[in-house]
Amino acid sequence: MNDLDALLALLTPEGRALLDEVRETDPAQELAVATRLRRTRPAELVSAALGQARLRQRAAAKFGARDAGRMFFTANGVEQSTRASVAAYRAGRLAALGVTSVADLCCGIGGDAIALARAGIRVLAVDRDPVTAAAARANADALGLGELIEVREADVTEVDTSGYDAVFVDPARRGGRGRIFDPEAYSPPLSWAVAAARTASRAAALKVAPGIPHEAVPDDAEAEWISDGGDVKEAVLWFGCTPGAVRATLLPGPRTLLGTGLPDPEVRTPGRYLYEPDGAVIRAHLVAEVAGQVGGGLLDATIAYVTADELLPTPYATAYEITDRMPFNVKKLKALLRERGVGTLTVKKRGSAVEPEELRRKVKPQGPNTATVFLTRVAGAPTMLIGHPVR
Repeated sequence: MNDLDALLALLTPEGRALLDEVRETDPAQELAVATRLRRTRPAELVSAALGQARLRQRAAAKFGARDAGRMFFTANGVEQSTRASVAAYRAGRLAALGVTSVADLCCGIGGDAIALARAGIRVLAVDRDPVTAAAARANADALGLGELIEVREADVTEVDTSGYDAVFVDPARRGGRGRIFDPEAYSPPLSWAVAAARTASRAAALKVAPGIPHEAVPDDAEAEWISDGGDVKEAVLWFGCTPGAVRATLLPGPRTLLGTGLPDPEVRTPGRYLYEPDGAVIRAHLVAEVAGQVGGGLLDATIAYVTADELLPTPYATAYEITDRMPFNVKKLKALLRERGVGTLTVKKRGSAVEPEELRRKVKPQGPNTATVFLTRVAGAPTMLIGHPVR
């Protein structure tokens, strides 16, 4: 049974009943469950159901347990699909721009199409892989969105999008050797996606890797970096918005920091507080905006740690109170931690080659207290800053 046949078998009444039966299967008990079920069910169907149950369990982190428990996944679909909270935010932006219909190109298993449909937007979802397209169609039906989502198995470069207000493109950014970093090596290439975006009558959004070079952003696009719960998830190039604008958006919230073109902050001596900007802020090159909010400067010209004398909370950075500063020296750090009774040590680093686990192993923290150590540079010199997050 190939992958498409396995998926189609799971969509039958017998397949759905079996999926319900194995829904809560513990991976450690999978072999025993499979052995029992194969006595009365086709072996290939049992394998497909258990595999799907495993994918649904993994997908719950992205889609929530309720949706994931009804959806259909492929291994690549779970890995590469957009987190539901990010897709919902993006769909909300498109709806706010007055978009009523979207051509979702490279739709995958339909995560973005689902978010768009839930925002009241009519969607054409296109993917050239037959299994992926079938999963997207099954997911639209499973979540009651089939009337708003049309799924088409086709090459996105051959699809006419002129009947839609907007275009959304999520090119494949993984190949046989892992992640692809060159935007022109995406499938389809970024240049094709940009050209498709420029044909949209109202707006367009292109999902790209968060590491995209700023110089690769077209002049007529707005660039947005998005993090969710502190983890950078993606960058989006927006067309039909504000050309040249740069923003960092933090979820949940959303909280959005817009670039104002500030010059790089000055390097200064460490103050009482250290601010660690959110990853989306760093990727968007908006550390200067955070430094301006807190009245701070940089510890080093090449490192995105902001230091200040006062505590001025900002949602765009985590604040730490610094209690100690010393040149990098493992023995001195070990002695200080022993004196303070630190047993739980968080190690953060920027500009240091030392691995956090290696440092923890060497200092052997013991005791009831907690601390955070930053391995970094201060004006070029390897330095350790010890403190704790401000609650």
